[in-house]
Amino acid sequence: MVGERYLILGSGPWPRQVQLTINQHSLRYIGSVSHNRSGRPMLSSTYRIEPIAGSLHLRRVFYCVAVLAFMSLCLAVAGRFLGHTISLGGHTEDGTFQEIIIGNSVLELPANMIRFDKQRRNGVAERVDIYLHWPEMLGYQPEFIQDFNGSGSGKRLLFLTLEPRAISQDMSGRYGPIYSTLTNGPGVKGPKGLTVQGFRPESGFVNEELVVAPEHEGNKPFVARCLDAETSKGNLASCQRDIFVGKDLQLTYRFPREMLEDWQALEQQMQAFAKAHIKGPQ
Repeated sequence: MVGERYLILGSGPWPRQVQLTINQHSLRYIGSVSHNRSGRPMLSSTYRIEPIAGSLHLRRVFYCVAVLAFMSLCLAVAGRFLGHTISLGGHTEDGTFQEIIIGNSVLELPANMIRFDKQRRNGVAERVDIYLHWPEMLGYQPEFIQDFNGSGSGKRLLFLTLEPRAISQDMSGRYGPIYSTLTNGPGVKGPKGLTVQGFRPESGFVNEELVVAPEHEGNKPFVARCLDAETSKGNLASCQRDIFVGKDLQLTYRFPREMLEDWQALEQQMQAFAKAHIKGPQ
């Protein structure tokens, strides 16, 4: 028997009470003594099955149910108060301007343009990463959620980085001394007056092409590196260009290859964006 236990109460030749524990239940035998006409003792009895309170197994089940109920309550409360925040997926609708100091330059940027939460604060920073919806040049808005999550029907995001200048020339200035020596020949005609040049295998630029527009009206040539057309299909921003802005900053911006059709407007927008948000030296 499981958990067998005997308890004998009373005195005399007959037990008055016997209790057994079998299979986590109490079997209680209760008897009383009487006498027949001959004077011999007779036993009258009753049996009653009683559950044992405080069973270890039952306590464990109770605790598990209690913990699950508590966790469900916590999830319900969190869903109610944090549901909107979770649905934003790291984006923010907050348009509060943040004053960010990079090097000797002061920038003012709305929080919803700043890509990473840890950078959405006032103070000194090494760099700031920005994302914008094109062509509006706006930060995150609820109506743009599909584009910002990469599930929209078209590619409409620009990714920018502002940081101190680390080299002496921007991408346009590096074309003559560097990039032109790494490409194969004159290239092929691209959209809107651009020329697409392939990189030599030993250049290290795998699956990349150089996209160039010649100098015009005294402006430096437009130069960008892009993933080739096939590789670009699965990439939100497959072209990259950097320019010098302000007194000592470099602006690197990445954009979809499909936007090469609008490269002139895009370049003007980048310059205008920098002028609008760089407020001068510290």
